[in-house]
Amino acid sequence: MNDTHEAPKEAPVAPAAEPAEPDPFAVLEKLNAENGELKDRLLRALAEMENLRRRTEREVADARAYGIANLARDVLTVADNLERALQAAPAEAREADPALKALFDGVELTERELHAALGRYGVTKLDPKGEKFDPNFHQAMYEIPDESLPAGSVAHVVQAGWKIGERVLRPALVGVSKGGPKPAPKADDAASPAA
Repeated sequence: MNDTHEAPKEAPVAPAAEPAEPDPFAVLEKLNAENGELKDRLLRALAEMENLRRRTEREVADARAYGIANLARDVLTVADNLERALQAAPAEAREADPALKALFDGVELTERELHAALGRYGVTKLDPKGEKFDPNFHQAMYEIPDESLPAGSVAHVVQAGWKIGERVLRPALVGVSKGGPKPAPKADDAASPAA
């Protein structure tokens, strides 16, 4: 017996029919459509990257400018306390006692240095006395009848405000002028009948 296996004979393969040549205009249209789609996707990706770059630049600039806002808010109470300390003793008492004068000179120096340090980081004090009331920077506490100021002006500053750059850290607490008493109604107006 012969152990050799014969490979099964393959059926002869019929020559394949040549595929029909694709229409060159259809191929060109398809390629143009793909090209247009790819260009559109590329332009959208480039625009998205440019928007991301601009947004990142803006966020970095804001972080640089306003990153110390929380620290500055906490330091404002120190500035307020230094100001209150300076207002605690009358000027005559300071001049009468050399030790008290030296103490107040030191507190004034400390306050100026604190304001200068805050100023280096864009933190500035708002002292709006006499200015027109602006609800973006001021918080009205009360109204004052004051004929010397136009209505809506800041007549008294209860507590100074602070801002960092153009953002308000703390609005100034103010008293707003009413602009003096209003004129009394004329006797003719009071006597005229309502229609």
